[in-house]
Amino acid sequence: MTINILATGTSRGIGKAILDRFAGEDVRIVGHRSSDGGDDILAADLTDPTAPRRIWDQALERLGRIDVLINNAGIFEAVSIDAPDIAWTEAWNRTMQINLTAAAELCRLAVLHFRRQGGGRIVNVASRAAHRGDSPAHWHYAASKGGMVAMTKTIARGYAAEGILAFAVCPGFTMTGMADDYLASRGGDKLLADIPLGRVADPEEIAETVRFLALAAPASMTGAVLDINGASYVR
Repeated sequence: MTINILATGTSRGIGKAILDRFAGEDVRIVGHRSSDGGDDILAADLTDPTAPRRIWDQALERLGRIDVLINNAGIFEAVSIDAPDIAWTEAWNRTMQINLTAAAELCRLAVLHFRRQGGGRIVNVASRAAHRGDSPAHWHYAASKGGMVAMTKTIARGYAAEGILAFAVCPGFTMTGMADDYLASRGGDKLLADIPLGRVADPEEIAETVRFLALAAPASMTGAVLDINGASYVR
C-alpha cells in the first residue's frame, strides 16, 4: 500500500534531503516551505497561528489520507541575554511558535486523524540541544527542542494502543544553512574537536534515519529518540 506523507520544512537542508530520500519509495509525499509553494510543496509561514491547520487540510485534500507526519520545520536564531526585553521575548516566542507550537498543532491533528483510520506515524526532528543544551544565545532553541522530545514521548505513551507511533530524531551539527553560519561564528575547528567522529553529519544521514522511522521501524520502537551527533553527546 502506498504511504502518504506530510513533511514540513522541506525547502533545503535536512528537509530537502528527506524529500530526496523518499524518491523511488512507494510513497506520496507533500512537502512544505515558508513561501512559494508548488504542486507538491505547500507554502505557509509557521509564525501564523492558522498555518498548521491550513497545511494539514491542504495536504489531506491532495493526498486523501495521511499516514505519516514528519515535523522538520525549524529556526535557529541567536539572541543575547543582553538584548532589550522586548527583543529577547520576541525571539523566544518566534522560536517556540515555529519549532514547537506549530509542530504540536500538527501532531494533534495527526493523532485525531490517525485515530479515525486505525493508526499512523509521527517523526519529529528535534536536536542534540534537547539533551545537552546549546549556546547562551540559544536558550529558546534548546527549550523548543526539549519540548519536542517530551511531546514525542507523551504521544508514544498515550496512543500506542491505537496504533499511533511517535519517534524523534536528535541531530547534532548538520551541514545545513543554519549550522554553517553557527560553525563559522563559533570557530568551526573548536566545535569539530568536540565531535569524536571528526565531522558534522550530512543531511542525507538524518534523512535516512527519518525514512527508517517513517516506513520500517518496528512498532515496539515507538517513543524512541535517536541521536545522530557523531558521539558528541551520548546517553
